[in-house]
Amino acid sequence: MKLSSIDLIIIAAYFILMIAIGFIMKNRAKKSKDNYLMGGKKLPWYMLGLSDASDMFDISGTMLLVSMAFLYGFKSVWIPWMWPVFNQVFLMVFLSKWLRRSNATTGAEWLGTRFGLSDKGVRQSHAIVVVFALMLCIGYMAYAFVGVGEFLEIFIPYESVKEVFPFLDKHLETLTIGTPDYETALYAAKNTTAQFYGVSICIVATFYSIIGGMHGIVLADFIKYMIMIFCSICVGVIAMTHLSNSGIVILDRLPLGWDNPLFGKELGLNWDEILVDAQVKLQKDGYKLFSAIVSMMFFSGVLKSLAGPAPNYDCQKILSTKSPEEASKMSGFISIILLPIRYFMTMGLCILGVLYFKDLDLHHTADGVNFESIMPAVINKYLPVGLVGLVLAGFLGAFMSNFSGTLNAGQAYIVNDIYLKYIKPEAERKQIINVGYLSGALMVMLGVGLGLLIKDVNMIFNIITAGLYGGFVCANVLKWYWWRFNANGYFYGMLAGIIASAIPPALSVCGITNYFDGTRMLYFFPVFIVIQLIACIIGSYTAPPTNQETLVNFYTTVRPWGFWKPIHDIAKVENPNIQRNKNFGINMLNIGLGIAGQILLTLLPMYFIISHWTPFGIVLALLVIIVLIMRNTWWKRLADY
Repeated sequence: MKLSSIDLIIIAAYFILMIAIGFIMKNRAKKSKDNYLMGGKKLPWYMLGLSDASDMFDISGTMLLVSMAFLYGFKSVWIPWMWPVFNQVFLMVFLSKWLRRSNATTGAEWLGTRFGLSDKGVRQSHAIVVVFALMLCIGYMAYAFVGVGEFLEIFIPYESVKEVFPFLDKHLETLTIGTPDYETALYAAKNTTAQFYGVSICIVATFYSIIGGMHGIVLADFIKYMIMIFCSICVGVIAMTHLSNSGIVILDRLPLGWDNPLFGKELGLNWDEILVDAQVKLQKDGYKLFSAIVSMMFFSGVLKSLAGPAPNYDCQKILSTKSPEEASKMSGFISIILLPIRYFMTMGLCILGVLYFKDLDLHHTADGVNFESIMPAVINKYLPVGLVGLVLAGFLGAFMSNFSGTLNAGQAYIVNDIYLKYIKPEAERKQIINVGYLSGALMVMLGVGLGLLIKDVNMIFNIITAGLYGGFVCANVLKWYWWRFNANGYFYGMLAGIIASAIPPALSVCGITNYFDGTRMLYFFPVFIVIQLIACIIGSYTAPPTNQETLVNFYTTVRPWGFWKPIHDIAKVENPNIQRNKNFGINMLNIGLGIAGQILLTLLPMYFIISHWTPFGIVLALLVIIVLIMRNTWWKRLADY
């Protein structure tokens, strides 16, 4: 264990500060439901954007990114398309504005602006989106929980705390060191210790997020992100210094093509002669036919992005902005503030991992090295005293940001879309706040419970991206762009999608089969889409169209483009001056530029860290060109539809 007294003091001070924020913001949060859940819709867009970016700069995701950068090199910049990371571009260009114009509190409440409150299927559609939102929030909380436990166990290993916490012991003293039974028991003890750490940190995160509401979350996120910016710069500089002082040509230790983001039909990276465990991991991940995988990620990612934000913390912060224009600014700011900072740290940790791989104390699984443990192992061994404490405080804060933002979104659905809608619509302010507290505790128990069943970070990553998001897509695409789509179609499309896409990951979690592990779930995405589309169409045509007044009000308020001609014609009778949204072309141009800009923002710090100045200059020049174009095609047109 490397943690010095200085590191421990820094971490303790950070936790005390987070708890203090909860108390400081308690009275402001209790003023009203909107103050508690949405900061009163008075927070500036750049603070909400920074807070959202802070939620995304999490331990689990960064461990995964470092391992991917190590294994896949510069080609790893395409893998986050599975999430998809470029959904922020779609939000920035037009969807955040459309969503914010509803003036709703949650994604489920937003459905009332699209489908009304009394048509066939409305209650069911509301219920299904609440169920989906809660499933997604619980999945994200489990994802965060798994990562934080694995992370902390490296810094405070089981051996250091077994005397303090005897319940972590697996009776190792009764077994012979080196025997299979001893190794199995030791692995179980370390796993239990990681879970214990996860539960402990969750309790702190739960406290300040439940007590302080959105105001507390945003302030805590701001403080944490300032720490992470400082830490990222320090880690990157340390990596560059080590690389320069070593005299090693880093590419000599890596497969041919590792530093090239471009690819052909296959991945084209061969670790066989360098690190056999890495080659085994690549085969297990299933990225060999890389062009096919990236194409499928792009196809699924575009559909997921067109569906709008999933009902989680991202959606909640868009709805918390002051205006539709500020919602767009917030979504655009996220990529700018997140990607360069996060990848400066990611690449720094990756390069240190490459330089000192043989000296790292890495965890192992049945398949060999656990590459997700590179990040904590590097931090533990190669960062100086004090910086280790700051990095740990920042990453624990990152965990709490992700966890608390997700928790806040889950609370909003339980309070607004279950308690106030079905149980006690006339509830007083104090009762609403108390239900918020109770719902937060329930969400934490469910999220941690799922986290205890998950094998590793990559498993929950695939469950969320391929499973839960797979069931979300079709119904949520159609709701924006097709006037005839109604609440009945939405309900049946979501129901079919959730059932179809949840079965494969459920089989993996339960240990029934590992067939759907890795990237295999991607190949089933078109099947999920077809199932959902059939259910959406049948559901829509077995019920009357949505109430005409509701459709006209939605069309004239949100101003979407798409298949809305019949509603446009009706609206034009009432308002002859209304114009059709003709921004589809310029929106698609901005999306293409924005996605390219995201890739360039990711590559910029990666080339900088390894001092490849020619490609760095090319990337920077291309990025400047994109910024100048989008200044005219996007920024100056924010008030457009």
